[in-house]
Amino acid sequence: MEQCASVEREVDKVLQKFLTYGQHCEQSLEELLRYVGQLRAELAGTALQGTPLSATLSLVMSQCCRKIKDTVQKLASDHKDIHSSVSRVGKAIDRNFDSEICGVVSDAVWDSREKQQQILQMAIVEHLYQQGMLSVAEELCQESTLNVDLDFKQPFLELNRILEALHEQDLGPALEWAVSHRQRLLELNSSLEFKLHRLHFIRLLAGGPEKQLEALSYARHFQPFARLHQREIQVMMGSLVYLRLGLEKSPYCHLLDNSHWAEICETFTRDACSLLGLSVESPLSVSFASGCVALPVLMNIKAVIEQRQCTGVWSHKDELPIEIELGMKCWYHSVFACPILRQQTSDSNPPIKLICGHVISRDALNKLINGGKLKCPYCPMEQNPADGKRIIF
Repeated sequence: MEQCASVEREVDKVLQKFLTYGQHCEQSLEELLRYVGQLRAELAGTALQGTPLSATLSLVMSQCCRKIKDTVQKLASDHKDIHSSVSRVGKAIDRNFDSEICGVVSDAVWDSREKQQQILQMAIVEHLYQQGMLSVAEELCQESTLNVDLDFKQPFLELNRILEALHEQDLGPALEWAVSHRQRLLELNSSLEFKLHRLHFIRLLAGGPEKQLEALSYARHFQPFARLHQREIQVMMGSLVYLRLGLEKSPYCHLLDNSHWAEICETFTRDACSLLGLSVESPLSVSFASGCVALPVLMNIKAVIEQRQCTGVWSHKDELPIEIELGMKCWYHSVFACPILRQQTSDSNPPIKLICGHVISRDALNKLINGGKLKCPYCPMEQNPADGKRIIF
């Protein structure tokens, strides 16, 4: 991040110079225009009187021409200084970033170029669908001749349709969707349907005393949620006491906070994505953020590998030569690293639980077999290697 900050400082300097130059240029030209305008008025007055041009006026004209020339030269010189500042931004980028990041790993690690391009295009299309940029995604599919099934598009289309309605404070589509998926939402312990009903009730409260009877009638929708959301329902019922006086000046004014709409959009996105088997965050944005963290480390590793001439250290596309900490935000599933071989387990090398309860990788187990027997590396228990059980996290 220090490299980004360094480049950002240079960019800020250029932007500040552009702003200062623009203000100075505008001020100088306005002064010049006023000066020329006054001189023009004097010349027009002299012409109307029919008198010859005086020596004083000729001198003023010469001074005006000199002033115009000096102003233009000064502005041109200041503009050249901005060019040098812009070039410093380019130098800062070259100094802080490696322009040839594609060489961090060998081509043999990845699939063919055509396969890479197809995967990248699919990731971009999915990102565009998830961000609601449906027309851009369709255009990309046409230009890249990427064939996307309707079954793939449908969840994103439905998700964005409902989110657009929520942004316009229309609860109808979201409520309809929540009711139709009520059982599956309950299995996820989701409170989405209750929050939607609560928000609709609050909208009725905001309508004032005229909506009181309608609000009381709508409160029957809270009955299925009374056991889990009793406290929240009591708060909403208590707010009816202040309806004639105005909720804005009552202890229940927090119910009218606009933050409830942002919250319901987040809740719907999270629960709907979980229900539809989609990730809440775009895989492309997560991959990009992870790459920004991992790339500097990988570039250092590349330099060490080249220096020590051990190019065979990293030859598999499903693993990295070292462990890279991406932070809690990027933890999506449990992982297990073998304490013997110091390697992360995989489908081809799964974790194995021994009879004594200790866990090692299958490769470590095979290397520890001696004479058909296995001695646990952590306790003296001898056992049959076939008694080990595979663990799935």
